[in-house]
Amino acid sequence: MGKSLFWKGVLFGALAGGALSLLDKSTRETVLNNCRNTSTNVGYYLKHPSEAVNQVKDVSNKVKTAIDQVSEDVAFITGTVEEIKEMAPEVTQIVQNTKQAFSDIKLKGSSELPEKSADDSVQIPH
Repeated sequence: MGKSLFWKGVLFGALAGGALSLLDKSTRETVLNNCRNTSTNVGYYLKHPSEAVNQVKDVSNKVKTAIDQVSEDVAFITGTVEEIKEMAPEVTQIVQNTKQAFSDIKLKGSSELPEKSADDSVQIPH
């Protein structure tokens, strides 16, 4: 019983709020204009049902195209993520090897590095 009273209260409250809002002249005019436009549109579509069907088809085609595009984008992103996952161990190994090489050079000191001769200098063209 409480449930039916709740929905009745909601309905009566909405009706009362709507009626009170119509006390304002600009609100009444807006509601009247919207009702006229809606009735004109409904009348047009009742006389031309193929127009309504064509518009629904157009919208559904646009939605289908958008869904297809999103599906392709998700597939591309998924493939890219898989490639990155496959590359991760290789990249980790390269970084570890590079770190080890720099550690070895640091441990040996700068005396182990080959010295440059005058002939090894880099020439910059002008």
